[in-house]
Amino acid sequence: MLFSLHVDTAVSWRGGQSQVLQTVMGLRARGHRAALVAHPKGELARRAQEGHDLVCLAPLHEVDFAAALRLSRVLRELKPAVVHAHDPHAVSMTAMALSMFGRERRPAFVVARRVDFHLKQNSFSRWKYKLADCVVCSSNAIRAMVVDDGIPDDRAITVYEGVDVDRIAAIPRADVHAELWLPPHAPVVGNVAALVAHKGQRYLIEAVPVIVHALPDVQVLLFGEGELRPQLQRQIKALGLDHHVRLVGFQPNVLALIKSLDVFVMSSITEGLGTSILDAMASSKAVVATDAGGIPEVVEHGVTGLLVPVQKPAAMAEAILRLLNDAPLRAQMGQAGLERVRVRFSVDRMVDETLAVYERVAGMRPSTGNGNLPPAD
Repeated sequence: MLFSLHVDTAVSWRGGQSQVLQTVMGLRARGHRAALVAHPKGELARRAQEGHDLVCLAPLHEVDFAAALRLSRVLRELKPAVVHAHDPHAVSMTAMALSMFGRERRPAFVVARRVDFHLKQNSFSRWKYKLADCVVCSSNAIRAMVVDDGIPDDRAITVYEGVDVDRIAAIPRADVHAELWLPPHAPVVGNVAALVAHKGQRYLIEAVPVIVHALPDVQVLLFGEGELRPQLQRQIKALGLDHHVRLVGFQPNVLALIKSLDVFVMSSITEGLGTSILDAMASSKAVVATDAGGIPEVVEHGVTGLLVPVQKPAAMAEAILRLLNDAPLRAQMGQAGLERVRVRFSVDRMVDETLAVYERVAGMRPSTGNGNLPPAD
């Protein structure tokens, strides 16, 4: 049995938190012990309450020595073979906690990287990633980026994120028209993402007038919450799209509603992989997506969906209209997407490959760690 401890400090529920919970539950199902450190007010902690080995802890900011000290005590008490930090603040807190071990044996340190942003190049960021035994990247695009940022090639590995295809298949389809009061028989396009700049919803909204001109009853639904809600609402109003674009917020039954969409769209400017795309493909939906980050590793252009350049509303509108006007093509791409997810992006494969990383690094951990923080810039 291998004992791993997982650290995630997010309050919100997004793709990363779903991957953390699926990893923990998948390891436990395989007979391994997996403990979780999560934000006490976070959705991840709430969803994990039914399990065991849950520690509620979160830093107040990136360099919170008090939180790091408490985590170091948790690590000494529990003695996991591997500690896996899943978000940037978790990486900082875990690195500081491990630096407090001095000459005693510490757990192997695994870092998750799910975003295609470059690593910060300040001394603290360089130090904490240098401390990592392995950086697990959710796409080859991210792996190439972290290697370019200075992570040794042999300490960066790609493990694609995964979805539970059978669980999604068992979810009953919801009637999106009835539940969200949409015009009967109107074609429906959906996007599921946080309302933040790098998700690019503004470009999807810019594409809508072209789509409406060809299909006057089309409905575009933006699922999710975020800091850009007021800005996007103003854009919708300015373009006169109040009756066509709806910010429907967080929907607990979003997977059931995805099954009722005609086309799923991901408009990201940057994207590590795109777990909501995996959800849509597992729901047999044809996808229109930008070619950002790791998305081309998920969406096979012309087979499971259509890829368009980032920040190009006209190209996005053309691709969406092509699929809305061709039901057989949508069905064909949806089926191909489902098969692709089953083969390459299953949660079982993700857990197995993650476990293989743990087994490798657990045997590599030297008995003496570097207990020194980097100098301030």
